[in-house]
Amino acid sequence: MKTALRIPLLIGLALIALLALSACVAPPAPVAEDSGDTGASTELNVLCTPQPEWCEGMRIEFEKANPDITVNFVRMSSGESLTRLRNEKENPQFDIWWGGPVDSFIAAKQEGLLEAYDSPNLANIKDPDLMKDPDNYWAGIYIGSLGFATNQNWLDENPGVEAPTSWEDLLKPEFKGQLMVAHPSSSGTSYTALCTVLQLMGEDAGWDYLQNYAGQVLQFTKSGSAPGRFVGQGEAAVGIVFSHDIVANIEDGMPLVLTFPQEGTGYEIGGMGIIKGAKHLDAAQKWFDWALEPSTQELGPQYKAYQAPTVEGASASMPELLEVNLIDYDFEWCGANKKDFVDRFTNDIATADNLKE
Repeated sequence: MKTALRIPLLIGLALIALLALSACVAPPAPVAEDSGDTGASTELNVLCTPQPEWCEGMRIEFEKANPDITVNFVRMSSGESLTRLRNEKENPQFDIWWGGPVDSFIAAKQEGLLEAYDSPNLANIKDPDLMKDPDNYWAGIYIGSLGFATNQNWLDENPGVEAPTSWEDLLKPEFKGQLMVAHPSSSGTSYTALCTVLQLMGEDAGWDYLQNYAGQVLQFTKSGSAPGRFVGQGEAAVGIVFSHDIVANIEDGMPLVLTFPQEGTGYEIGGMGIIKGAKHLDAAQKWFDWALEPSTQELGPQYKAYQAPTVEGASASMPELLEVNLIDYDFEWCGANKKDFVDRFTNDIATADNLKE
C-alpha cells in the first residue's frame, strides 16, 4: 500500500519540476516576416528626374549589371520630386533620387530627407569641392549649361529678328508673348535660370528683371525640358532650356537654333542621393556606386542625354556645351535659398496655376 502511493507521488513531483523548469526558459522568438533585411534586396525604387528615355536606359543598364535586382522608377521634375519626398518623409516610397540640379539635393539634405553614404567611387569625382556634398549626402553625376532654343521657322517669318544672345535680349518687344520657360516651383531648370539672373544682376535688379521677363512668357511649363519641345513645334519663339536638351531636340529633327547668353550662363550639376529610410538600402548603394563609374557616365548619349560627366576617365560626348561663358554659380547659396526664392517668384511674380504639361 505504501509503495502504490509512492509512485503517483513521485510522478507528481516530477511534473511540478518540469513545469518550473519550463517557466524559466524563454519562449522561442517569433519568426519574422521577410522585410528585406535578412538578405540582399531584389528590388530598387528610383525617383528619376532626367528625361524618361534616359531613366529607362539607366534602368535597363543597371539590371544588366545587377540581374538579381528589379528597378522601378517614377519620372518627376526636380520641384515635384522634392515635394514628393517631403510628403513621404515618414514613410519613404523611394530608395534613391537620381538626377536634377543639386540645388534641390542641398535643400533635401537640410530638411533631413537624404542618407549619407561614403561610396568608394566618390574618389572618381573630378572636383570633389564642387561636385559632391562635404558630408556625402549627394554626389554629382553630370554637368549641363543653360541655353536658349529659338525656332528657325519663326526667325525666317520675322526678318531682322535674331536669336537672343543675352538675357537682356529676352526683354525685346519682338519676344513679347513668345517666351516659353518652366516654372521654378516644379522645374530645376527654371530655378537654375532664376538663380543665375540673381547672381549676375544682384538681388534687387535681378528681381526687377524677373518681373519683366515673366511678362514676356506665353505660358509656364511643368517640366524644364518641355519648352524646347514646344518651341520646336512652333508654339512659341524662344525657350530657356539646358543646352543638352536642345541638342536632343535638334537631333529629333526640330528646327531649333541653340545660343547662349554672352554675359554668362548658369549651369547645373546633376545630383543623386539615397533617401533617408530607404527600404532597399543595399540596392540603393549599389546604384550609387555604379552611377559614379566612368563606363556608366558614358551611357548617356545612347539615350539622347549629352550632359558632361563628373568622374575621371569618362569622356564628354559634346564638350563644346561647356565651352561657353559659365558664371561662378553658387550652388550652396541657391540651394539654401530655394524655398524662399521659389515662394517669392510664385507669390509676387507668377503663380504656378495651369502649368503646361
